[in-house]
Amino acid sequence: MTRAEALQRLYARIPFGMRLGLDAMGEACTRMDHPERAFPTVHVAGTNGKGSVCAMVESIARAQGLKTGLYTSPHLCRFAERIRIGDEPIDDARLAELLTASLEAGPELSFFEVATLAAFLAFRDARVDLAVMEVGLGGRFDATNVIPRPRAAAITRIALDHTDRLGPTLLHIAREKAGIAKPGLDIVLGPMQAEVRAAIDEVARTRGATTSTVKGFAVPSAVGLDGEHQKDNARVAAVLGERIGASPAALREGIARVRWPGRLERIGRFLLDAAHNPDGAQALARYVRSLGVPPVAAALVFGTLADKDWASMLDALAPLAATRVYVAPHGTARGSADAQAMQARHAGMAARSTEEALSRLRTPHSGPEEPTLVVVAGSIVLVGEARSVLLGLPRDPPVAL
Repeated sequence: MTRAEALQRLYARIPFGMRLGLDAMGEACTRMDHPERAFPTVHVAGTNGKGSVCAMVESIARAQGLKTGLYTSPHLCRFAERIRIGDEPIDDARLAELLTASLEAGPELSFFEVATLAAFLAFRDARVDLAVMEVGLGGRFDATNVIPRPRAAAITRIALDHTDRLGPTLLHIAREKAGIAKPGLDIVLGPMQAEVRAAIDEVARTRGATTSTVKGFAVPSAVGLDGEHQKDNARVAAVLGERIGASPAALREGIARVRWPGRLERIGRFLLDAAHNPDGAQALARYVRSLGVPPVAAALVFGTLADKDWASMLDALAPLAATRVYVAPHGTARGSADAQAMQARHAGMAARSTEEALSRLRTPHSGPEEPTLVVVAGSIVLVGEARSVLLGLPRDPPVAL
């Protein structure tokens, strides 16, 4: 199959949704001679920050001289971003081969399971020294959790998200994330409430694992990602880096040089951030306030998926900007939050597309009303659309899986 044909077949499995269970994934791995056992791993779960931590750990490992694999989700612009070898997305020809093999190995697999199996095959065939794996959803039943005990593992911040799948409270969600625990594993924990940690500890103990906190651990001197919350992520990444044997120099270099698109990313006047739940929106709001840009000089482009708590996110972000443009992220089966409802809550304009929303704010104006800062947030899908428009990047259809 060509890349286009493979992606078409893969996207046809989106209606399967995100399966919570390991049986089908385990059977497919068995049929492919267990590629998930062919390399050491770092496994990272959490609600917010897990992608940033994965990017930091991968950067540390490269600074240490290791050949790395990095698996994250979802993609911003192109599907191949999900599977990286040495910080480079796999090329189109190789992607087509991997997806073809994975689709044929598991006709019953979901979209995310096929993508995960393709990553396992990519890392095995590339003979990576270390694979950094981001959990897709939850932990206990996530497809990535078929890996054997990793070299190191972490759970970052716990916040309310995917409550329909993971449970209605932080404690329910924490217990699902703690499902990555394996016998003899010590899990590094990011900042969290005492009762949330207690829930994680309870699950870890039943699985023969332990936990450690990064509280009191020194923040690396330079962090390549902006925002106070990234300092907490850097602490987690530094501890994970130590556990994979990275030198102090590699820790410093990796964390200082890390890049993770769509997370407080500046493109001219535009600030793109993948905040897509209330906790992420609050972190973004704190960062924007730290810039000292008055609302009259700021604009907000906001859109999110229908199943997200858009009202809480908008309440955190709307006061930061006098100009607001609401847009529906396109191309997802889950639908988008209603622009009219958002306008009723916080006055603003509606745009028919991300390109239209950005073009309104890219057009030069003569006068003090021109915003000096344009914040784009609310959905990873929206941020991917914005990056594609602003940078002229090719784009595969978005998938919030």
